[in-house]
Amino acid sequence: MEQWGFSPAAGGEIKIKRKIKIKIKKMGGEPTTIRGRGSAGNPPNRFERITLERDADWDPAEDPAPRTQFLRDRTQSIITYNDSPDIAFDAGINPYRGCEHGCSYCYARITHEFLGFSAGLDFETKIMVKEDAPELLRKELASRKWKPQLLAMSGVTDCYQPIERRLQLTRKCLAVLAEFRNPVCIITKNFLVTRDIDLLQPLARHNAVEVNLSINSLTPDLARRLEPRASLPQHRLGALEALARAGIPVGVLVAPIIPGLNDHEVANVLDAAGKAGAKWAGMEILRLPLTVSRVFQDWLDRNEPGKKDKVLNQIRAIRGGKLNDPRFGERMRGQGIYAEQIRQMFEVARRKAGIPEKGPELSTAAFRRPAGNQLELL
Repeated sequence: MEQWGFSPAAGGEIKIKRKIKIKIKKMGGEPTTIRGRGSAGNPPNRFERITLERDADWDPAEDPAPRTQFLRDRTQSIITYNDSPDIAFDAGINPYRGCEHGCSYCYARITHEFLGFSAGLDFETKIMVKEDAPELLRKELASRKWKPQLLAMSGVTDCYQPIERRLQLTRKCLAVLAEFRNPVCIITKNFLVTRDIDLLQPLARHNAVEVNLSINSLTPDLARRLEPRASLPQHRLGALEALARAGIPVGVLVAPIIPGLNDHEVANVLDAAGKAGAKWAGMEILRLPLTVSRVFQDWLDRNEPGKKDKVLNQIRAIRGGKLNDPRFGERMRGQGIYAEQIRQMFEVARRKAGIPEKGPELSTAAFRRPAGNQLELL
């Protein structure tokens, strides 16, 4: 894979040296935290037989904080498909793989293991970039084989993560979608989505777009530690308000709800989102598939050691005694009394905030294929 990157100071392209993959351990009984990162190390890849560990007397302070590397993804297609009964869309677009937002609980972390990376720091610092995404999307939508349908953006990693500000791959993909008038559903934690209001408005006029702002806490300190490089909650609320004011269908996704950590904030999040203009609200309870469980438990050790046992025990109560239940129909909902209490609490708060349950039904009726030159976004 080819490595490349950008220098914030010079604004140009630079070469980035390959760094050794490491697994950070505890020193003197105290967990190590890396500023601006959700993970503190690289847990072993479940598909790899060899891992690297430091000597017992190694001092983490000897190594600098890892810089983000951007790697070219030479994929030949951009639309991916799923047949999961738990997901509301069948097709999606992900311009990036890996996510610098660094959310410790992110279910997508395990996808990096298929690339030979770790679900820990690698997921946050080795970002795969699909430079050809806009051109590939145009080619696939123009094909007569394409059946117009809803496309999701951020079904895996956030399409508005920090590097998007510079590369604008998401914006270019939205321009293609607006040209074809193909419906799209966006999920993000970043205020940067407001940059693309000019492209979202034409899609909105054809009932072909909805945006979901993911907000699970209004506590800046918790949000900063839980989602290190995502926009702060007040900025996400600001994005919600700006989109609603621009006439773009926008809702709030309270996810993940982490029992014993942020579940008490559900009502406040919904109240604030309702006042900002949310037109619908959804929720998901935390799930910890495979290696994500280890990453999140390490985060608890470093950030909320006093709450760790309570959080994990309540997760087990929702997941049949385990930290994850992968069964379709259960993995998104959870089971048991406590899971039902969370759902009831959410529903009461949603109704009190005056937010409808469901968003709009998006339409493919306006879909079109360009004939010759590019069409106007009208």
